[in-house]
Amino acid sequence: MDYVDHRPQRGIKLQPLDEINGFKVRPGFYNRDGAAAASNGVSFTLHSHGATSCTLLLFHPQETEPFVKLKFPESYHIGNTYSMLVFDLKIEEFEYAFQLDGPYDKEKGLLFDKNNILLDPYAKAVTGQRNWGERPEEGENFVYHARVVENNFDWGNIRQLEIPLEDLVIYEMHVRGFTKHDSSGVTAKGTYEGLRQKIPYLKDLGINAVELMPIFEFDEMENARIVEGEQLYNYWGYNTVCFFAPNTGYSSVVEHNHEGDELKQLIYELKENGIEVILDVVFNHTAEGNEDGPNFSFKGIDNNIYYILTPDGHYYNFSGCGNALNCNHPMTRRFIIDCLRYWVTEYRVDGFRFDLASILARDQTGEPMADPPILQEIACDSILGKVKLIAEAWDAAGLYQVGHFPAYNRWSEWNGKYRDDLRRFLKGDEGMAGAAITRITGSRDLYDSLKRGQSASVNFLTCHDGFTLYDLYSYNVKHNEKNGWNNTDGDNNGNSWNCGAEGETSDPEIEKLRRRMVKNAFVTLMCSRGPAMFYAGDEFCNTQFGNNNAYCQDNIISWLDWSRQEEYEEIHDFFRYMIAFRKKHTVLRKPMKMVECGFPDISIHNDYPWNARINYTSRLIGIMYAGRNEEDTADDIVFYGMNAYWKPLEIQLPSLPEHLRWRVCVNTFVEYADGKDIEGETDFQYGSRLKVPPRTAVVLVAEEAWM
Repeated sequence: MDYVDHRPQRGIKLQPLDEINGFKVRPGFYNRDGAAAASNGVSFTLHSHGATSCTLLLFHPQETEPFVKLKFPESYHIGNTYSMLVFDLKIEEFEYAFQLDGPYDKEKGLLFDKNNILLDPYAKAVTGQRNWGERPEEGENFVYHARVVENNFDWGNIRQLEIPLEDLVIYEMHVRGFTKHDSSGVTAKGTYEGLRQKIPYLKDLGINAVELMPIFEFDEMENARIVEGEQLYNYWGYNTVCFFAPNTGYSSVVEHNHEGDELKQLIYELKENGIEVILDVVFNHTAEGNEDGPNFSFKGIDNNIYYILTPDGHYYNFSGCGNALNCNHPMTRRFIIDCLRYWVTEYRVDGFRFDLASILARDQTGEPMADPPILQEIACDSILGKVKLIAEAWDAAGLYQVGHFPAYNRWSEWNGKYRDDLRRFLKGDEGMAGAAITRITGSRDLYDSLKRGQSASVNFLTCHDGFTLYDLYSYNVKHNEKNGWNNTDGDNNGNSWNCGAEGETSDPEIEKLRRRMVKNAFVTLMCSRGPAMFYAGDEFCNTQFGNNNAYCQDNIISWLDWSRQEEYEEIHDFFRYMIAFRKKHTVLRKPMKMVECGFPDISIHNDYPWNARINYTSRLIGIMYAGRNEEDTADDIVFYGMNAYWKPLEIQLPSLPEHLRWRVCVNTFVEYADGKDIEGETDFQYGSRLKVPPRTAVVLVAEEAWM
């Protein structure tokens, strides 16, 4: 028999082979997941290990009943993959979903139902919730549909910035809350476009990375309720509906079939201004919840594969949100890798922060693994080879891996121990000086043994989860009453201190102390080894009024009040100064070449030079960084001192070579103003003894004596 080449030739359109319900079809692109537009049709591909048949449903936009159902012929099924190319479809004229038939056995985790309408896990856009806070018209009968997206955004010559992780100053933010308040001054409040309009502000502040809280499509109406007349939502977005689709509620315009363009424009302009984009991703659970939750995607496709189930078919709840993704099953691993690759290639993001990442370290029975395949695959993937990988190294079931998260020389961690130890030290707790020094100098007790370098510890004192920096020094206890759970939710161990009055006060001395405490915290963060992160609004003392779990508050509790930027202008300018100071002095971020005078990279000078001893009552610490500057043209020596005591204390500075002298750059007891002579207001004695005021941080640099 003569060989006949059935492969499509270059420039030749694929031809139909079959007809189903009036539509011409042929086998689709098995290696192109989800819906992929071709020159004269659309290919639909879905994987299911347990299904016995698959049907494609096509809907007219905003219609609830499909205008056609196309059951995949048996010959369009290879392995566990269904794929069909449907001809003569215009992507703007339809939405789609699937139905799968198969066995139903709850105890075995099999939930197939041929009448259930399922969302494509690889959908690039999800329909039905365009307007934030509006329930779909169908109410409880609402089902998700997918839309085909035309990815033709022109990235030009834009490239990944690849800023070294230890050089990052990360600014964590909520897209909506960042500009939703009227005081934001943007024309598209609470959107990607609104954030884009604030890029000049971010650039002026000096940060070089933004970490966006979840932007994958989520349902803010999940568990929506009214408490004391206030509408509450699932505001933060840690309840992913679809991992490949951007949240359309954050778009300022309708983008049908071009969903994501506004987000891409935002990312493009952030990169143009030297700011990387890190996404907060939630691969630990989904919005399908537990046994009482909806069944709209993974549950109906392969429930027993995508979720970690108990032996009797129930959901393990390591996330605290009803279910836990089975991240180390080969199918789920492939899905996660595909998703990360998509956001890197199609949206050019620079990194990912993995929410409750310890769930990714659990096996298919829920037990922790020493070498989780998914973490290794992410670390070694060629496309993901240079993106930032940051783990929240714990989960809601008590697995705490800070300092020993499986890293494969790639993964960094939110250092929760840095947050906890420094909060306690800075507010004056006894017995914390040694831990504070260890954390400030890079948490080498946690990371050096694993040879993870200067970038393993992502240092932070505040994030979305907990008090804002201003509230950290305004409240002794959480005030989450407006969440509707009788103040039982949220962390009860925030290590906060109200400085003498709970909440708002008219006492000028308490307010002055709070401002100083905020500056002490930020100085410490900027003078710590490892990438630094802080929460949006901390730079102008934004408040959540004592709420340390504002996940449901789409209002002034969570929105940034930009009018505080003027009220706390000195704090804002101080943050900007310290970010620039950190950028200027490389020795604060990483080891450099040894200085000519022979000082070590890091040395401790508590009370007096070269004294590394501490006792239980120690509250005065001194840390000196030394090395050559980045250009290798001069020595760069920086001294950080912190008096966490409520009385003045003296510290003797280490002696410098004759040609150098100490110059005070920071004294948080003195109000900051650009160009102000801080040194002139600092009490030096005998040239080397420095009187540090109560609850005050100081920073000095060595400079030429003649300057």
